[in-house]
Amino acid sequence: MAEADVAVEVESFLHGAKIIEAAIRTGADAIHPGYGFLSENAAFARDVLAAGLIWIGPDPDAIEAMGDKIRAKKLVAAAGVPVLEGGSFPLLIKAAAGGGGRGMRVVTEAEELEPALAAAEAEARSAFGDGTVFTEPYLPLARHIEVQVLGDAAGRIWVVGDRDCSVQRRHQKIVEEAPAPGLSGETRAALHRHARNAAEAVRYRGAGTVEFLVDGDRIFFLEMNTRLQVEHPVTEAVTGLDLVAWQLAIAEGRELGDAPPEPSGHAVEVRLYAEDPARDFAPQTGRIRAFTIDTSCVRVDAGVAAGSQVGIRYDAMLAKIIAHGPDRNAAIRLLGDALRRAEIHGLTTNLGLLRAILRDDDFLAGRVDTALLDRRLAAWTSADRDHPVRKAALAAAVGSAVRTAVSGRVQSRIPAAWRNVPSQERVRTYRCGDAEYPVTYTSRGGRLESSWLPGVSVLGIDGDRVVLDDHGVRESYRVTVVDGGVDVDGPDGSYDLRTVPVFTDPAANLAAGSLLASMPGLVVAVHVESGQRVAAGDPVMVLEAMKMQQTLTAPADGMVASLSVEVGRQVAAGDVLAVIDSAASAVPSTSSVPPASTVPSASTVPPADPSSSRS
Repeated sequence: MAEADVAVEVESFLHGAKIIEAAIRTGADAIHPGYGFLSENAAFARDVLAAGLIWIGPDPDAIEAMGDKIRAKKLVAAAGVPVLEGGSFPLLIKAAAGGGGRGMRVVTEAEELEPALAAAEAEARSAFGDGTVFTEPYLPLARHIEVQVLGDAAGRIWVVGDRDCSVQRRHQKIVEEAPAPGLSGETRAALHRHARNAAEAVRYRGAGTVEFLVDGDRIFFLEMNTRLQVEHPVTEAVTGLDLVAWQLAIAEGRELGDAPPEPSGHAVEVRLYAEDPARDFAPQTGRIRAFTIDTSCVRVDAGVAAGSQVGIRYDAMLAKIIAHGPDRNAAIRLLGDALRRAEIHGLTTNLGLLRAILRDDDFLAGRVDTALLDRRLAAWTSADRDHPVRKAALAAAVGSAVRTAVSGRVQSRIPAAWRNVPSQERVRTYRCGDAEYPVTYTSRGGRLESSWLPGVSVLGIDGDRVVLDDHGVRESYRVTVVDGGVDVDGPDGSYDLRTVPVFTDPAANLAAGSLLASMPGLVVAVHVESGQRVAAGDPVMVLEAMKMQQTLTAPADGMVASLSVEVGRQVAAGDVLAVIDSAASAVPSTSSVPPASTVPSASTVPPADPSSSRS
């Protein structure tokens, strides 16, 4: 909105009638629906046309035909495109009327099928207004490959290359690249042929994407997205085409040429999300204090900037970062360097995970499939990254000490870290994630020294720059003192370090059995009442934020001693939502339970509210 000449506020981007009204009121002659839910809403497309406006997208009949997954499979199968058939386990339950990971469940055993179907139907009905679901064989080691197409009103179809989108979490993409690496010439040609046949089956007009699963040399149609894809920049990078400009041109009646340009080089895109990968990708909210990504070598499509407030209503994606190079290795190196030097503070993101993916041996070798993230997530988020955090904490402690000494109004000439008992070191404790780092340091001869981290010493401090020596390697860190902590940017990335106070507030002590909000969100369901007995693992309530729900469960057998929220209540991460009194337990339990004071486990499913963008 900051770059718009004219802006009209509407309650939600899902309110089609309000959007049409705004277009007419401002004198617009066309509507581009972006890549959210309205972009694949045939009824909205027809309403736009009925209002005398130009619809920048495919014919509503094509949207309708491909929007119903069951109908789409029959349609493309008749055109010779291979589809998944059969009912053997494992199975994937999918919503017929929508995608983006909504209403989707993997079922591995027969006894799981009935409850999974019920849950998927309810989710699909809430998200898309249609509870119809279907099943197909689940291929966990297949690759997710998609083909970009453009079509004009004259019936000409361009096949504009392919993309690999296999690195996913919760059936939503994290990394995309073009062209798809490691495909044989025969497989690539077959994918392009099948994509053309699918597009021609509905006389497709505009930009669209045909998605496939590739299992070895077998190809299966997944769906056709009748819209612009989030990952379209990688195709633009390797072809030089502006796909949005072509959407506009085709809507104005322009015809395509004989053939699209051949791809050149390689492009990789990552999606930066406000989420915590180490906590089951729980959404994160808050104000972004710093948001700096060097755009000299990468393209950044961002919806936020320093000072932006990230809330719970919409998708967790903050930005797309795209690198283009002469080959795949060059593109990955450029992208990895941009991510390494990115400075993002204020809320937890998946930036560290993205860096780890780009360094992974399997990814670098092109050995990707849709289960890669599940197999490698523990390694990508492992605690072996503890040493870089400790160095950041050391830089934060000594840098803050010098700043405090310089800016002090009283006794400002006293050296940093000076103590009247010189045998005792100063201590500053920081928290990063769940870990605490009690950094010790002292002043000797006017210089700050620390023996807290063996092999790492402080070489110098100049303004906001701290130089450390790590076993003979000099490293520079930028230290920014903020309210409640320190932001540190160094060679291993960015860290938000919160200062742990020396004296704790007695009011901060939690009652045993406290059920805490694992993420900021909206309470959408409460399954218990005060005084009700529960068993460990019983569902207590459901929180929703961005594109996911979390079911909070009882941490132990007991009785609901207090319940402090109701449906519709907005909560912050760490809020006490209920207290389970395990001393009042009368529920038999045959399994061990976690300590009552710990945060309970949470199972993750896509949300029931469709007020978020597609992925």
